[in-house]
Amino acid sequence: MSEAQRYLDDMVARRGYVLDYHKVMAANDLPVLKAADDLVGAAYLEQRTLGRDVKELLFILSLTVLRADKAHIKSHIRVALDIGVSPKEILEAIEIALPEAGVVAFQHGFDAWREVVGAPRLEPSVTA
Repeated sequence: MSEAQRYLDDMVARRGYVLDYHKVMAANDLPVLKAADDLVGAAYLEQRTLGRDVKELLFILSLTVLRADKAHIKSHIRVALDIGVSPKEILEAIEIALPEAGVVAFQHGFDAWREVVGAPRLEPSVTA
């Protein structure tokens, strides 16, 4: 097994996910991937004052506000669910985007949340 493959597998174990760009960087520029991963480790993965659940909610909110790729938002929603964050808590974090980033940003994160959690829906009982 190559060093790049071992590193990528280790990333999955530490993070609970990897993104497509991680896979491509592992194959094409492992030193830069390691440098970027070290920063993420220091700010996000290593235990400091904030718990992993809070960090995931902050990540989901910030990715929503930035209108990040939906797959990226979904990966953090799945991690949050896996570590015990409730779907309602995740939705409340995404809703914080409304006053500052607006409806469009909120809807972007909301759609990712809805798809991951399989949120129930109501249909109107009357026609317009």
